[in-house]
Amino acid sequence: MTFRRLVVAFTALLAVVIAAGWPVYVHPQVDPLEPADAVVVLGGEPYARFHYGIDLAESGLAPEVVLSNSVGPDDVRMQQICDGDYSVTVSCFLPDPYSTKGEAEEIAALAEEKNWHHVIVVTYTPHLSRARFIVEQCFSGRVTMAANPTSQNIAEWAWSYVYQTAGYLKAALDSECTPTRTP
Repeated sequence: MTFRRLVVAFTALLAVVIAAGWPVYVHPQVDPLEPADAVVVLGGEPYARFHYGIDLAESGLAPEVVLSNSVGPDDVRMQQICDGDYSVTVSCFLPDPYSTKGEAEEIAALAEEKNWHHVIVVTYTPHLSRARFIVEQCFSGRVTMAANPTSQNIAEWAWSYVYQTAGYLKAALDSECTPTRTP
C-alpha cells in the first residue's frame, strides 16, 4: 500500500471515529433538569464541577448534594468545599473502587439508605454518556444527567475519546454492581 493510500485510509478511519463519537462524547444526551431527591457530583477536575452541583441544588432542584471526593481525603481545597456553609446539605465520599462504577455503587447504596428515587448526576460532557450507562446499571431509580460546562482543547477532546471509549469497554465487561457501604 502506498503512503498516499495509508493517509487516505487513516483519514477515513479518523472521520468515522469522530462521527461515531460525536453524539456520545461531544453532544451527549443532557436531560431537562427537574427537582430530585439529591444531586450527585462525580469526581474529577476541575473543582468548578462541585460548585456547579451545589448551585443546582441551591437553586431548588434538590435538598442534598453528594460529592465524590476524587482528589483524596488530604486535599485542602476539597475539604473546604465539603465543609462549606450552604443552604442545602452537602456531604462527600471516597469512591471504592475509585472509578465511575465505585461512584455508581455508592449512589445505589445511598439511594437505598435515604430512600432516593430520583437523582441528578453531574459530570463533564465527554463522560456523560458513559456515566449514565454505569449509574443506570447500579441505581434502579430515575437518573437525570447534567453536564458541567466543559471547555477542552483538541488534544483534551482526543484524549477524552480514547479514555471514555476504554471506559465503555471496561464497563461492558464488568457490569455487575455491588452497592456496599464502607465506614
